[in-house]
Amino acid sequence: MLDPFCGCGTTVHAAEKLGRQWIGIDITHLSISLIEKRLKDAFPEIKFEVHGTPKDLEGARDLANRDKYQFQWWAVSLVDTVPFGGKKKGADGGIDGHIFFRSGAKTVEKAIVSVKGGGVGVKDVRELTAVVDRERAKVGIYISLEPHTEPMKKEAAGAGLYDNGTGRKVPKIQLFTIEELFAGKKPEIPLMERGFKAAAREERDDQPEFDL
Repeated sequence: MLDPFCGCGTTVHAAEKLGRQWIGIDITHLSISLIEKRLKDAFPEIKFEVHGTPKDLEGARDLANRDKYQFQWWAVSLVDTVPFGGKKKGADGGIDGHIFFRSGAKTVEKAIVSVKGGGVGVKDVRELTAVVDRERAKVGIYISLEPHTEPMKKEAAGAGLYDNGTGRKVPKIQLFTIEELFAGKKPEIPLMERGFKAAAREERDDQPEFDL
């Protein structure tokens, strides 16, 4: 089965459930990331290959140079983030994505994600802190291609901690490089709900209902 415009992955999901071989194609890195998560949630043992997304720092830098918006959408997917404004191009007010989480049984909070594909500086951290305060968010996540300077790290540490009332405190402003995310480093957020809703686990229809 070939789906050249696979979007949110409904067709490839159905093909996998039916035990068919499939190929899905899409031009946006956000769609590919969403489909990856959907398939892994639904079929935990699934194995497939993804072609065309950055696999290393060089690939990430190439994407940032070619299309800053695709780079931003791809980068926020590394931390399982909902892109700001429905992945529309244009002014974002310092917000590239949101991570929603619960701090209690009924209280939903958010973290702001900001992505920088070019040069970095302490001004970026100050701006993110201001956006977090303006949006009444609890945490700010800053993702960049380039390494962070010592003044940036000091500024982030000076923003303080977020305490969700459970006794676990996490940095209010957290800095990550693409290289660190590739290595498996993740934001420190007491998450009860992730940005993308998990797909229900599936059983393949080509499997027998009982042993003969």
